[in-house]
Amino acid sequence: MSSKNYDFSGWATRNDITCADGLTIRQDAFADCDGISVPLVYMHDHKDPENVLGHALLENREDGVYCYGSFNDTEKGQMAKALVAHGDITSLSIFANQLVKKGKDVLHGAIREVSLVLAGANPGATIDFPILQHSDGSYEDVEDEAIISYKQPLSMSDALAHYFDEDEEDLYHADDEEDDDDDDDPEVQEVIDSLNDDQKTLLDGMMTMAYNKGFEDASGEDEDEDEESDEEVEQSHVEEGDTLMHKNVFENDRTEVLQHGMDAETASAILTDAKTNQASMKATCLAHSIDNIDWLFPEAKTASATPGWLKRDTGWVQGVLNGVHHTPYSRIKSMFADIREDEARAKGYIKDEYKKEEVFSLLKRSTTPQTIYKKQKLDRDDIIDITDFDVVAWIKAEMRMMLDEEIARAIMVGDGRLASAEEKIREEHVRPIWTDNELYSVKVRVTYAAGADDNAKAQANIKALIKNRKLYKGSGNPKFYTTEDVLADMLLITDTTGRFIYESVQALANKIRVSEIVTVPVFDNLTRADGGKTYQLLGIMVNLQDYNVGADKGGAVNMFDDFDIDYNKETYLIETRISGALTVPYSALVLETEVNG
Repeated sequence: MSSKNYDFSGWATRNDITCADGLTIRQDAFADCDGISVPLVYMHDHKDPENVLGHALLENREDGVYCYGSFNDTEKGQMAKALVAHGDITSLSIFANQLVKKGKDVLHGAIREVSLVLAGANPGATIDFPILQHSDGSYEDVEDEAIISYKQPLSMSDALAHYFDEDEEDLYHADDEEDDDDDDDPEVQEVIDSLNDDQKTLLDGMMTMAYNKGFEDASGEDEDEDEESDEEVEQSHVEEGDTLMHKNVFENDRTEVLQHGMDAETASAILTDAKTNQASMKATCLAHSIDNIDWLFPEAKTASATPGWLKRDTGWVQGVLNGVHHTPYSRIKSMFADIREDEARAKGYIKDEYKKEEVFSLLKRSTTPQTIYKKQKLDRDDIIDITDFDVVAWIKAEMRMMLDEEIARAIMVGDGRLASAEEKIREEHVRPIWTDNELYSVKVRVTYAAGADDNAKAQANIKALIKNRKLYKGSGNPKFYTTEDVLADMLLITDTTGRFIYESVQALANKIRVSEIVTVPVFDNLTRADGGKTYQLLGIMVNLQDYNVGADKGGAVNMFDDFDIDYNKETYLIETRISGALTVPYSALVLETEVNG
């Protein structure tokens, strides 16, 4: 076969060379293509007929498929001819379908076109002989410019490839099926089976559009005849153990397609990215033949049956609610006789002297209830449409969790809202231990030396608690409620040798004479004004059995449902009506420090 009638010649593909995608084309895989002409295209771009640069005559050889390329007289065809003659483009690539594979080996297929590419997947697919045409119409072989070996010179393809890591792929096989032995990646059919009906319809339509924009039959033969001959060829090449890729799931006889090399749009995008931002040269070199292909991926699944909560640590809440004393009545009256003064002391008697009466005062206070609630509303249509979990049960759990936290917060330190807020839990109904009257809640003020570090402040806190422990008159052994920061500073106290003094939280609890130390997140950075000064809360020592929570019959926690017919809304209400207060004098010690400035 004479090459004088063609503009260049080279290997369209080489046998027994592992390509960049792991596939290996075996000898005579494309033997049926011997002697046929296929379109010569630039970068496998089938969308525009102007990208057809000419044709290539295929010749099956022992080492692969050799081709003789002829450029047409179009502007793009002549430009490509000049690029090849100048050595700017030296790589070739094939587009093939009707593939028969065994593992990663391609045993048979039909080449539909040959492309000039900037970077090929098969390292042996190169242009050997660019042929120059003289003004008199004769041709000359440029043998001294021939590229015989598989290693290419540093041309445009090498320059482009050097922008990326060696691990980045610069080719793609459309509809390529993974190796059966690869357990890490799902089979194509498994991925397709995971799609819902809408996704399958979308995929089928997009693939049909993609094929309609490409060429239907590169050889120019009648489609029906081509399909029939292809099927016969396939059957003749199937051996025992081979995988015959008949029709794929997209119908219309769309068999598996092998396409080596990047398309024009991908290469242009890569070059633009390389010029504008070399720091982001990790841009993808893997091109897909479907836009927005991620729409076809299986939908993500939640790790748990219901959405989780992003919330504060509420482990302390149930301890507070279970620790307080409960009564079946909500109006609580505390009454005490103060017999601490000298007038209440017993007296000695002197004969014939007047016996004086004992004098003492009565102390009392009353606490009345308030309703505390949380309301939520859902559209009934949303309730029906959410089928993955019971949204009503989920939202009711959130309502109870937040109600409990609010009651526990009000008991310990108040709800924190301004006195003018309509939603405020009033302190005359649920009396906070932190701000309660000195008769019930003793304020222990700790002062730090100027320039004291965290170690010194922690030591001062422990010393204040130990020295003022005598003021505690509550029931039994109390607990100490504090913040994580205060607890951490106490545990990090070291001696002169750098050894931690308290090896555990319980060791520290034993030191300050409490049964347990509990951290409360809502204590963080709480301050209050008193006597013109501002104090920061450090902790509260209390036995919650001395705090009474009362609720009349029907005032316990209740959940109510209501449906609004006019607006199709389901409304949920959880509420309780309670009162709360310390009932034992001096039953709490509040550790505070003055905030300077």
